[in-house]
Amino acid sequence: MTSFSVLDLSPVAEGATPADAFHNSLDLARHAEALGYQRYWLAEHHNMVGIASAATAVVIGYVAGGTSTIRVGAGGVMLPNHAPLQVAEQFGTLASLYPGRIDLGLGRAPGTDQATAHALRRYFDSADSFPRDVAELLFYFEPAEPGQRVRAVPGAGLDVPVWLLGSSLFSAQLAAEMGLPFAFASHFAPTQMSDAIHLYRTRFKPSARLAAPYVMLGLNIIAADDDQQARRLFTTLQQHFVRLRRGTPGQVPAPIDDIETFWSAAEKVNTERALSCSVVGGPDTIAAGLRDFIARHQPDELMIAGQIFDHDARKHSFTLAAEALRSLNVRAQE
Repeated sequence: MTSFSVLDLSPVAEGATPADAFHNSLDLARHAEALGYQRYWLAEHHNMVGIASAATAVVIGYVAGGTSTIRVGAGGVMLPNHAPLQVAEQFGTLASLYPGRIDLGLGRAPGTDQATAHALRRYFDSADSFPRDVAELLFYFEPAEPGQRVRAVPGAGLDVPVWLLGSSLFSAQLAAEMGLPFAFASHFAPTQMSDAIHLYRTRFKPSARLAAPYVMLGLNIIAADDDQQARRLFTTLQQHFVRLRRGTPGQVPAPIDDIETFWSAAEKVNTERALSCSVVGGPDTIAAGLRDFIARHQPDELMIAGQIFDHDARKHSFTLAAEALRSLNVRAQE
């Protein structure tokens, strides 16, 4: 049995606005809730005109307020941009408003360029303090002690599940050491995925928060009624990655008929490597790709990303993905 969830960046499509993106995020979250997805995570990025979820905690509140049962959280908050106390207060507030439904995933990258990182947290020098900041944040969620001078209000004593996110061995090691669930960003940086999973599972130390290792893997799923349609939809994500590497990010581009006319040979190799954890196709192709990915890597949960230009096509893709995953889980029970 593999749980499945949604990763959303509140994408701003070409010709649209952040307000459109937020409306689409809530609509997709309600759709995912009805389909049985376990959680709906939003990610922190800054100074990117194609991503509207910079104020992540605010968007989480909007989505949680418009849904009823699905867990809503951050995948993740980039802790180097924030004081741990502020994050504890924000997510303590969310957990107080929506008890039992809020997750907090933490990353150690700034989620932006260095100039923007400086603008966000002017005294910040590097991510070297990340382990100490995580420990401080976890402390603020513990019940406050008598005489404790600094506490998170709200936050102290609340059950807010905390995850560590990463694309390298560093976060895998830290999550294992601290006894926290671990989410690997294989949907865009898969190089060290297998090594990170092995390190985390073999070195995991049980904690008051988690008794056994729990691995979530990111996976791009671009599903349509047939393989040809899906491959065309996938060109949106492919263009997006190439533009990032060129240093010309923009709003989410419309799909194109022939991606080969867009990228160079080197760009193709680099993009295909970055997006190798992707399943693209019609229902049969999606089912086969999911079955193979799960069999090879044995994740406890899949975090599905689906960067698709057209909102209705995106919803349909998550519908087909959910149907395939439910079918695989039914077979696993037999």
